[in-house]
Amino acid sequence: MLTWRPGPCLLLDDFVIERSENLARKVTPPARHPVPVVTGAGPDGMGDCCFQPYFTVIRDPATARFRIWYGVPESEIQSHLATMESLDGVAWIRPHRVLADPARIQFGCAIVDRGPGFPRPEERFAYGFFGEHRGRGGLQIAVSPDGLAWKGLDVLLPCTHDITWLGWDPLRRRYIAFVSMIEDGWRRTPYQSVSPDLEHWREPWRAVKPERGEEGKTEFYCMAGAVARGDLLVALVKVLRDDLNAEPGASAKDLGDTQRKFAGIGYTVLAWTRDGETWERDIEPFLDRGEAPGAWDRAMAWGDCQLVVGDETFVYYGGYTRGHKVARFTERQIGLARMPRDRYAARVAGTSLGRLRTRAGVLEAAGLAFNARIRGTMHARIVDAAGNPVEGFDWADGEPIRGDGVALNAAWRKPLAALRGKVVALELTLVDAELWAIEWSGPAGAAR
Repeated sequence: MLTWRPGPCLLLDDFVIERSENLARKVTPPARHPVPVVTGAGPDGMGDCCFQPYFTVIRDPATARFRIWYGVPESEIQSHLATMESLDGVAWIRPHRVLADPARIQFGCAIVDRGPGFPRPEERFAYGFFGEHRGRGGLQIAVSPDGLAWKGLDVLLPCTHDITWLGWDPLRRRYIAFVSMIEDGWRRTPYQSVSPDLEHWREPWRAVKPERGEEGKTEFYCMAGAVARGDLLVALVKVLRDDLNAEPGASAKDLGDTQRKFAGIGYTVLAWTRDGETWERDIEPFLDRGEAPGAWDRAMAWGDCQLVVGDETFVYYGGYTRGHKVARFTERQIGLARMPRDRYAARVAGTSLGRLRTRAGVLEAAGLAFNARIRGTMHARIVDAAGNPVEGFDWADGEPIRGDGVALNAAWRKPLAALRGKVVALELTLVDAELWAIEWSGPAGAAR
């Protein structure tokens, strides 16, 4: 049975929904900043010198400053780690600083900040990247006290392609890695592994694969940016179509790729898991390519990092202008897209009355709010496991819910805390409204 604990309950899938009527699920893309926030090299060789769609942005809990780590080139197949800081996560304090390599870095800039209370302060930061170690390629690990001076560890998670990502799963308190494997002789495919200590890793398993409705030469530039939201991990999947061109009617040669039949396009879809190992995903883009011909992110828009900032979610992504292998030192840049927190996919009601009933669960919360945009009206009531309205929590006992916010409060004639420990379900009616998440709160525990 479910437990209704404090924290967000995202409606990305139907897991908590027992039934719904006249509601459509809609992926809601974030609003993108019009220009890159981190640039490639300029014509004069200046600029931020980004050349790969891999990076990490972290907000320091003590100073509230943002820090980004990203790759700058030594060559087409070798990177160095660069860093900058920002007061707002948009405008970066330049010039960037190139850090000393802990080992030869091919690609990858996945950083985990284990916090000021980490028992080995000299290893507070962990860094995952692809390189060769003892004659094999795979995910390597380095550690640092400050995110600036890095020391490599004698660790390798082998993989057959050069894209990797490292993160932390706070729900299961373990590290998570995505590594790229080549399948069928050509298809880049994300695999997952987990570790309790960054040293001992499970044998990787396939995380996602092409789904029905995805045509052509569909492959993946791995997965990244997994964040915990309620009981879910939500990650970003980079979809690659190396059988298409960014501009209709243009050839690969027209777009600057003289070596291949197609210059390639890419976009980002959402993936999520409830058990930390089995992933569901959309095939509809969450972050699509830029719409305007010649836009800086016209060919690729590949999400790599998510960061919750107050009532917003920042999604940082790598954008390419003309194609997958075109002008890699100048046209691969980092963009920012923003959305109200947790607004990945909504349940949408039109002018006809929509209804939603959740599964029953044990209530361990004392408050309830909704992440919603309600132009019409929404009403809520509490029912028991048999579907009978609970006295004091029926339709007539609460006020209509209206507005646009990530935490629109619900209240009834009686306090919700009176139902703590009881098995209850939630029923909603919606007209002209979008609902992204149910947010439980209260003294039963900290919000997740």
